Amino acid sequence: MFQLHEHFGEIDIYLFDQLLRGRIRSGMRILDAGCGGGRNLVYLLREGYEVFGVDRDAQAVEEVRRLARRLLPSLPAKNFQVGLLEEAPYADGFFEVVICNAVLHFAEDDEQFQAMLSGIWRVLQTGGMLFCRLASSIGIEKQAQRLAGRRFELPDGSQRYLVDAALLERLTAELAGRLLDPIKTTVVHNQRSMTTWVMQKT
Repeated sequence: MFQLHEHFGEIDIYLFDQLLRGRIRSGMRILDAGCGGGRNLVYLLREGYEVFGVDRDAQAVEEVRRLARRLLPSLPAKNFQVGLLEEAPYADGFFEVVICNAVLHFAEDDEQFQAMLSGIWRVLQTGGMLFCRLASSIGIEKQAQRLAGRRFELPDGSQRYLVDAALLERLTAELAGRLLDPIKTTVVHNQRSMTTWVMQKT
């Protein structure tokens, strides 16, 4: 019997949607920026995609390297590196797809957020797709308690850098990007809010 979980792992459902629509295809060079242990890479590795990952956590990078050795032994271990998104260790325009899932909201302030975003945008080629999922204030404006700037404490007790629709629209314009999907937000039991931001580098 075909085992969905074994084949796709813990892939983000909104990233899975991009796969279903053919926006992430075999032959593309793909970066998981802030890859962690590789939860979004199981299917891509199983299918032989050319994937790369960067994360500041050395233990997470070793974990994703072990995953790659098991699922795609031919993939070089050096494809997964320890590093910061602000200083992504790749050439300009190296990737056709950049995935940044649940990472940007760990920025401490505007400066770091901009630096992280600039780092992953730089390595995306013209015509490529940036897929981001990040915490936002959309739908929980009254529940989130501002700490400083765009840093908030959420009802679930976590502290995050929160974006809103106006900021994402402004950043899309400033980066000369084009929204591939409307900005979509899921409010989780009034405890937190996660927004999907998908754009093309034009």
